[in-house]
Amino acid sequence: MNHLAVVDLGYGDAGKGTVVDWLCATRPVHTVVRFNGGAQAAHNVVLRDGRHHTFAQFGAGTFHPGVRTHLSRHVVVDPLALAAEADHLATLGVSDALDRLTVDGDALLATPYHRAANRAREIARGADRHGSCGLGVGEAVAYGLAHPADAPRVADCHSPALLRRRLTTLRDRLTAELGPLDAPPVEDCLPAFTGFAGRVAVVDGSWLAAALRTGTCVFEGAQGMLLDEWHGFHPYTTWSTTTFANVDSLLAEAGRSGDVTRIGVLRVVTTRHGNGPLVTEDPSLPFTDRHNATNPWQGRFRFGHFDAVAHRYALAAAGGVDGLALTHLDLTGPDLRICRRYDTTDRLTPGPPGDLDRQAALTARLLRSRPLYDEPPQDWPAAVGAELDTPVVLTSRGPTADNKTPHGPLLAPQTLARTA
Repeated sequence: MNHLAVVDLGYGDAGKGTVVDWLCATRPVHTVVRFNGGAQAAHNVVLRDGRHHTFAQFGAGTFHPGVRTHLSRHVVVDPLALAAEADHLATLGVSDALDRLTVDGDALLATPYHRAANRAREIARGADRHGSCGLGVGEAVAYGLAHPADAPRVADCHSPALLRRRLTTLRDRLTAELGPLDAPPVEDCLPAFTGFAGRVAVVDGSWLAAALRTGTCVFEGAQGMLLDEWHGFHPYTTWSTTTFANVDSLLAEAGRSGDVTRIGVLRVVTTRHGNGPLVTEDPSLPFTDRHNATNPWQGRFRFGHFDAVAHRYALAAAGGVDGLALTHLDLTGPDLRICRRYDTTDRLTPGPPGDLDRQAALTARLLRSRPLYDEPPQDWPAAVGAELDTPVVLTSRGPTADNKTPHGPLLAPQTLARTA
């Protein structure tokens, strides 16, 4: 059985959600597995009847009846945000999203204390803000690394006394470091977290191993390769592994190493939300994005020409993909070009994970680089495939599954599309 994994080869927002939705519409998918990130993910899916949902923690296949979501141990789980997301899905006619959800008990919890600390740190950076989403995901990861023995985890929600103790310790440590936090008392948080544990299926790693034997799973990544915690352009990165590394580890633990088709998603327009390098940024490009507006935490949503240099780097850091999904082809025109090289180089080389000084130096270099352009391509999928030496196997000219076209056998539909 061949599973699928979807990652973003840019700075995020390339259309992973709409690709996962299409995959779930064109083949029998058992489970969408989230393998990194947390509630800061924003994967937009639009149905042919106009219904729209921004998937954060639920898998982007949830509109399709029977498709499950599994939050692996690599996801930072925010029960409060999850409940709000389930409520919105219910207004769209999906009333059983929580019934189709499983959560690994070893996953870290994001709490109001993480969120408040995250926002306090970002505000303190002033003009040097990193572009955090302000939801506490990175703060939860940092705390888990610093205090692995008593960081709050999903399984703790079944033990109110243990959870109370860990939340109190978390609050006190962060308050001692940052001052009073804009967050509710621990006793006010407990009912929501224990209620979450009583409503969803909290499982261990054996659940995913069984699901991988039962049916096709789609691994849905969050954020983008160019934001990866080790390979992104530090410090404008996420506290998350956005490569296929977590997918590989989950498959290996289930005894299914290599049983996956890797799909990399790219826009024809390279975009970035917030601060950090975007070498091809061009304010004159006549684009807007209704689902990615400027906001007080991430900042501006920025547009640039297709950056083949950055995307080649992402491919190398990811270890390659089997095929590319190229989205937003409806935006191509005479004004949009491909940057094949900078004035400083035509190729960036990934370094070993953990060398953040190297990544910071690369960031400084990119901030000094200028793009060089050729004439706009006549055939965008062919040009992108040639530049990245990887075939384009899916194209998208709009937000719905109907706007997707597969190319070649790799992603050939296996069933008629379901009706959501």
